[in-house]
Amino acid sequence: MEISVTLSQNLKQKPQDESALGFGRIFTDHMFMMDYEAGAGWHNARIVPYQPFAMDPASMVLHYGQAIFEGCKCYRREDGGLQLFRAEDNFARMTRSARRMCMPALDEETAMEGLKQLIRIDADWVPRKEGTSLYIRPTMVSMDVGLGVHASSKYCFFIILSPVGAYYKEGLKPVSIYVEDEYVRAVRGGVGFTKCAGNYAASILAGDIAEKKGFSQVLWLDGVEQKYIEEVGSMNMMFAYGNKIVTPVLNGSILPGITRDSVLKLARQLGYEAEEARLNVEEIFADAKAGKLTEAFGTGTAAVISPVGVLALKDEKVTLGDGGIGPVAQKLYDTLTGIQYGRLEDKNGWITKL
Repeated sequence: MEISVTLSQNLKQKPQDESALGFGRIFTDHMFMMDYEAGAGWHNARIVPYQPFAMDPASMVLHYGQAIFEGCKCYRREDGGLQLFRAEDNFARMTRSARRMCMPALDEETAMEGLKQLIRIDADWVPRKEGTSLYIRPTMVSMDVGLGVHASSKYCFFIILSPVGAYYKEGLKPVSIYVEDEYVRAVRGGVGFTKCAGNYAASILAGDIAEKKGFSQVLWLDGVEQKYIEEVGSMNMMFAYGNKIVTPVLNGSILPGITRDSVLKLARQLGYEAEEARLNVEEIFADAKAGKLTEAFGTGTAAVISPVGVLALKDEKVTLGDGGIGPVAQKLYDTLTGIQYGRLEDKNGWITKL
């Protein structure tokens, strides 16, 4: 599909202090868009100035929640060149999300080409400071106007870009996780494996409660028995027993994280034993108390690897390892970020150079 380009005549001032970028607060000069209509398919692919777009108050996405998104990053290498990490896999996962939400499969080829062109146009927005990157947010929403619970016939797909700061400004720091045992995030047969907006809306209350208790994140349990570990709100979870890494098996209610998949593959290549299993939270606590569980960490696009120092269930807290950064988490973080920033060789075909 041909992509039209309309350049902004009113360019924004780029951030001067890249150490103060934060996350998701600043957006670049342009965005990619394309439309879908039943019978016509995907069409009108275009790059336009970043701008609000009009939406009718009766637009179906506002009432029935057909909205999915992705998150990936573009990195600046030491030589100044730019590269994407597994963006094709993000678009493929978006199509899987779309099918479950009764939305059209994404035109992944056009989306990928649109992303490349968009980044080339806004290349100066990719930050240079160590640990920074350009966050990429592809989104698809239903656009039919009218009330009634059914699939829309019209959709809008768009990509916006945001320069983001280093997740850990002073190096890796462990976070504290609260195990949620009242609310549930998802159940098998539902939409837990998709990256739909509703999954995140459902997590906000528990996250707010955990934050008020002094915890960084919520660890969700399965929605049926509420005793098997699933995922953290924005990360998949992994547990290390020495050189053995165990993570919850994908069961239909857990997001199949691309960072999760990357870490599992890298771990095996680095000589670790990596296993997917059903993990009982009580057994995890018991193993931590006994010193068998040496590390725990989350995996996700934003943080890459997020070490867990404290895990809390009800009124009980347990410190994992010595409460600091474990050698497994550090090695995996250094290796994966080394590939993403071009410092280490990509042996898995994950990098797309621009």
